[in-house]
Amino acid sequence: MNTIGMVAVGPVDPPLVKAIGEHLSRTFHLPVTILEPAPEPVFAYDERRGQYSSVLVLRSLLERAHPAMARILGVTAKDLFIPMLSFVLGQAQLNGRVAVISLARLQQQFYGFPPDPELLRARAIKEAVHEVGHTFGLTHCANVRCPMSLSNNVQHVDTKGPVLCTACTTVFNEQFDHWRAGDGPPGAAG
Repeated sequence: MNTIGMVAVGPVDPPLVKAIGEHLSRTFHLPVTILEPAPEPVFAYDERRGQYSSVLVLRSLLERAHPAMARILGVTAKDLFIPMLSFVLGQAQLNGRVAVISLARLQQQFYGFPPDPELLRARAIKEAVHEVGHTFGLTHCANVRCPMSLSNNVQHVDTKGPVLCTACTTVFNEQFDHWRAGDGPPGAAG
């Protein structure tokens, strides 16, 4: 059976991981399996930047992926980057198997405010849908309310809703139907 695997990369609140997983299962029509947590990604730390390479975290997630997993999502509290950007809220392989989201800049404490667990949960769910959506072949959406719209900062995340827009839902469902018919995994080129 194909599932979406989820793994905390370093310490992450288990109820938050569970809430993200429940939403992903409803959105992408697949069960979610929560895997044993992975250790902190010390191998991905860049001392010059004081951040963690999302590319290296993605590689480590791919090594953990079981063949029965259609996709795997890592969730970390570490601040992620790619060389061309000062930070990323997440990253995914387009039409691939792995994605990761960072909670660092989704937390109110990052901006000097008191913790807000409900706001963090809402933001994390939107970003998880966004990144897992990329693995299923969804690209950035022009609808700013759709979780597939591009987010360059937390204010953009707050503008989004947690549910795919009609256009993105249609694209996903078409790909999912092909996959169910035996034409390959959702999002696969072909």
